[in-house]
Parts: sequence; C-alpha cells; structure tokens
Amino acid sequence: MNYKKLEQTWRWYGPIDPVSLQDVKQAGATGIVTALHHIPHGEIWPLEDIQERKAIIEAAGLTWSVVESVPVHEAIKTRRKDVEHYLENYRTSLRNLAQCGLKTVCYNFMPVLDWTRTQLDLEMVDGSKALYFNWIDLAIFDLHILKRENAEVDYAESILKRANEKFATLTESELADLRVNVLMGIPNEKEIELETLRASINEYSAIGTQGLKENLKYFLSSIADVCTEEGIKMTIHPDDPPYPILGLPRIASTLEDFEYIIKEVDKPFNGVCFCTGSLGAGMKNDALEIFNAVKERVYFAHLRNVTKDEDGSFYEADHLGGDVNMYEIMKALSDENAKRDQAIPFRPDHGHQMLDDLAKQTNPGYSAIGRLRGLAELRGLEVGVTGNY
Repeated sequence: MNYKKLEQTWRWYGPIDPVSLQDVKQAGATGIVTALHHIPHGEIWPLEDIQERKAIIEAAGLTWSVVESVPVHEAIKTRRKDVEHYLENYRTSLRNLAQCGLKTVCYNFMPVLDWTRTQLDLEMVDGSKALYFNWIDLAIFDLHILKRENAEVDYAESILKRANEKFATLTESELADLRVNVLMGIPNEKEIELETLRASINEYSAIGTQGLKENLKYFLSSIADVCTEEGIKMTIHPDDPPYPILGLPRIASTLEDFEYIIKEVDKPFNGVCFCTGSLGAGMKNDALEIFNAVKERVYFAHLRNVTKDEDGSFYEADHLGGDVNMYEIMKALSDENAKRDQAIPFRPDHGHQMLDDLAKQTNPGYSAIGRLRGLAELRGLEVGVTGNY
C-alpha cells in the first residue's frame, strides 16, 4: 500500500494559551486545531476574527487545519422556540470559515456539559498527573452537591455505599474542588452554574434520548446545504464519558449511535471525529470495531488512551498504554489515510502533566510536555506501522 503520512496537529487555545505556537512547532506538529473561544456560544463568528486568528497561526509557520469547536448552542440541542435564530448564526459562521479556507469542523452534541472529569491531578506512579473520572466521586457530586432528585436510582448499590462513606470524610474544600472539576468544561470558557445544570437536567428529562437524537438530525439537516455548497466536513465528537451522567442523555457513545447518525443524514459532509479515549472509556465499546464501521466518514482523529477499573471509572493513560490497542488503531487509520486525497488530521489528545509542567499553570489535559511525548510516540508508531519515514 502506498502510505502517506497523517497530518500531525495540536490543539491550541489561542493567544492566551500557556503553550505557545513556537512550542507547538518544536513538538513537530504542523497543523493547529483551535476555535474562537472569546465568542459566546451561539453568536456569529465574525470574518475579521477568523482572519486575525488564521494570520497569527500562519505567521508562526503553521496551518489552521481543524476548527474545534464551533459550539452548538443549547437552543439547538433542545430545539427551543428560538432555534432558527441560532441555526442561521451557525450557518453564517460556517460560511465565514469556508471563506477563509477552513473546512473541517469539530463539534459535539453533549447536553450542557462538555467533557466531564472528577479529578484533574491524579498522581501516577511516576509522579506525573492525569485526568480521572471516578463514579464514586460523580455520585458524591450528584447526591450531595447537585442534589438531583432520585439520583440514587442511577447508581449501583456498591457505588452508593462507597460514595456515602467517602462523602462523610470529605472537607468543604475537597467538595468545592469536586464541584469545580465536574462543572469546568472547556478551558477559557465559562463554567456551568449549578442552577443552570439543574434546569437543563429537567429540560432534557422531557426531551429524552430519542428526542435528542431527533434534534441532532434536525441540526445536521439544517446545515446540510451550506456544508455541501462550501465543501465543509462536520465531525461529531463522541460523548465523554460515553454514557449517561447526572440524568442527561447521551447519543454519540456507541457503535449503534454512530451508525444511526450517519444513516439518518447520509451525506458526505456528516462525519466523525474519532476519539479513542472517549470511545475507549465505554465498558462495552470496541474502538477498532467502531472505527472500521465509520472509517469512510472519519475526517479527524483524537488519539489518547484510558485505563478502566471494574466500576467503569477511568484515568487517562500513556498514549501507548491503557485499554485501547493503539497499534491496531494506528494501522487501521493509516490504511484509511492511504485511500484519501487529503491526509487525515490527528492530534495527541490530552497528556500527563509532567517534568517542568508540574510547576506551571496549565489547562487540564493540555500541558505541553505530556502532549509532546504523546505526539512523539504516535509519530513513531505511525512510522512503525507504515514504514514511511
């Protein structure tokens, strides 16, 4: 097979990111994955702001390869009365991005919260720190901080027992840290308020899983013409973690979910951001099986790894460690990439806080050295799989 290289990219949170574009270049990435985080969700991304960000990236000798993310406003996810206003804003933002040559867009359809973790600094045996999702801690948040009605029915007895035992030992400071961690969301964007979360849980309870699926279908159908006309590829990011939490439905977590998403709006623009970490956290998921089922629609990849315990709690492992067979994933991804006219962009997703970064203030999961290590390992793995230096 005539292998060509995947495009190596790096998530950058803009000019206020502690990791500079020079750092990115030294890590060996050539593409940047970024977004206009200063624009409130639902508002139009002005052409001038897009051009300014693109110019900054190109002045550093890099390329803005993927837009991650153009956030989908809650009014769209819930299909409120003002949904058409936000859909038109979204279409305008897509047109503005396309005018600047930016045609790969990542997004998610997770209700209210983005990725969720209960601890941001789990210490590994080597002293580095990792992101962690623990069901016992989530139950503590749900039962004792959020105080969601009937929350206990969503947890196994063994989880409830340990959660209540642990809650009795926690200080007010530890509970405050847990609240901040669960509600954090995307760096540089506003955290969710507890009251907002409570109201949204009630709203999504009425919508339900099937209702949310229909709303995603409605969103994709509403932007289909613009994406097709402009040559834009939309890539949906899997739910993280890939199962319902806090009473909120999930619709992009399993093989069946992704088959449904592609089948219901079966057009080339409707694609997948293949995230090995999010999918790998699912107890019943086979990440390689999911990739092979949707590979023709994979336009972007996040490569990271997780290690799960018997409860389904997980921490983010080394990129080549953990439960996901990264060799098989890289082989399948490289095989698919060889069939493409344009290389598939991937980025090392998250990374341990380690070495000098332990003494620095960094965005959780997005310190420089841990991702540099991940990118180097993945780059070497690609060479090993393909033989393409």
